[in-house]
Amino acid sequence: MRTTLTLDDDIAKRLKQRSYQEKKPWKTLVNEILRLGLEERKRPVSHFAIKARDLGIKPGIDIDNVAELLEQIDGVEHK
Repeated sequence: MRTTLTLDDDIAKRLKQRSYQEKKPWKTLVNEILRLGLEERKRPVSHFAIKARDLGIKPGIDIDNVAELLEQIDGVEHK
């Protein structure tokens, strides 16, 4: 199918450079890149799980109190 497409200058420049580097016709390269982009968008977003770990903080210590945390880690003379 023949169509007119307006590209941003930076995209056109990158496509021309890549076309030259890969020794492929510009039309072929544009179609390949569009196919890759469309396939990528079909893939579901991968979800990941965060594994909780024990930080070794003593019970009763307020983790929002930085001074208390430093005292626990470095001792009373942490300053």
